[in-house]
Amino acid sequence: MAPAADREGYWGPPTSTLEWCEENYAVSYYIAEFWNTVSNLIFILPPIYGAIQTYKDGLEKRYLAAYLCLTAVGLGSWCFHMTLKYEMQLLDELPMIYSCCVFVYCLYECFKYKNTVNYPLLFLLITYSFVVSIVYLDLKEPVFHQVMYGTLVSIIVLRSVYIVLWVYPWLRGLGYTSLTVFLMGFFLWNVDNIFCDKLRALREKMPPVVGAVTQFHAWWHILTGLGSYLHILLSLYTRTLFLKHRPKVKFVFGIWPVLLVEPPKKL
Repeated sequence: MAPAADREGYWGPPTSTLEWCEENYAVSYYIAEFWNTVSNLIFILPPIYGAIQTYKDGLEKRYLAAYLCLTAVGLGSWCFHMTLKYEMQLLDELPMIYSCCVFVYCLYECFKYKNTVNYPLLFLLITYSFVVSIVYLDLKEPVFHQVMYGTLVSIIVLRSVYIVLWVYPWLRGLGYTSLTVFLMGFFLWNVDNIFCDKLRALREKMPPVVGAVTQFHAWWHILTGLGSYLHILLSLYTRTLFLKHRPKVKFVFGIWPVLLVEPPKKL
């Protein structure tokens, strides 16, 4: 690995409206922000597994969409941080809005009968996604996107807290873990933004592999990817309980949580 410093790379000068604290092309000539790129694997691989398991279990397609939307966020973020091109930035940021809208729909439809569609809520979320996309494409203002994304996250958090406090209190561990992990990621995202100059100066004095630990935007990816994945588990667990299924959280290799759902017992 080369010394930490911005340099020219394969994709040319950045055209995105945002750049993060990781030094450009410091690790690879072909990847602008190496650690911010590869950390997106947590958004890509586990949700693909979750989508496959959801399909095998014959669960509702909206949860299949939730997993695949999370994968789309990871792929878009991978392309953005690899190239730092504006078009790739949109592939990262707009799917964040769309995926959160899917999460909202899933979470607010947990206690409805099977094979029903909430058309007013669906229309509202589609309209929200459309308006945010049009306004953001015109303004190109990252703060606008962050506020719109934060609004959706707040709605998800409020609904999740309601479920674990008053409906299924035995799911508090899963719900609070998801929220705590996400907030830890948000905290490190802010540290990365606020103290970037100090972090870059610190990395120049550290071995490259050790300095990689201070790539807090990459940690934001890891923690929010995990938090979002756990949120889908919470939403799916809640839904399958309501439908009288028998969901259980298992750990692959004793580490990674997955949801296994058995059908209702036949009387």
